[in-house]
Amino acid sequence: MWRRPATGLCSYPTELAAPVTLTDQRRGRIPGLHNRQERPIRVLHARLSARTRYLRFLSPIPTLPDALVRRLACVDYRRRLAVVAEDEGAGCAGVVVALASFSAVDETTAEVAVVVQDDWQRQGVGTALVSTLLDAAEKRGFDRFVATIAADNSIIRRLLDRFGRVVASHTSLGVAELVFVRR
Repeated sequence: MWRRPATGLCSYPTELAAPVTLTDQRRGRIPGLHNRQERPIRVLHARLSARTRYLRFLSPIPTLPDALVRRLACVDYRRRLAVVAEDEGAGCAGVVVALASFSAVDETTAEVAVVVQDDWQRQGVGTALVSTLLDAAEKRGFDRFVATIAADNSIIRRLLDRFGRVVASHTSLGVAELVFVRR
């Protein structure tokens, strides 16, 4: 069981900095996002297409509101965690190309989200991120997950199907909330 230090933050999860080789042989790395590390979130969002922004944030917002960036970057490594995929290719080392996060809903349920830069989609980076994120969430005691997605987002549905079994869902006004457990 994780014990919270006096600062309110758990230790940075160094075990997450795993290397990954994608289907097109590009190499990357998946570390945890540091607490209050906002710049990679903003830079990644600026490189996303309007469609990808819509699929992740349910709005094609051209820039993320400061409050949302702060919320995404405020991690304690126990109840809120974000992992990024970094390009480790020549001349690109450390460039963030994807972001996945979870946030506790209660003691056993966490809300999850993932976004992958357009030119990195369908290369296995989303699969690697979701696998890493769900493993980290389970280590922290979460065994039930919630994802809020655009109802027509077949890509994320297929991705979640690889890892989980939907136990409840609700769709309203083009937005679906899926509750799932790991397979």
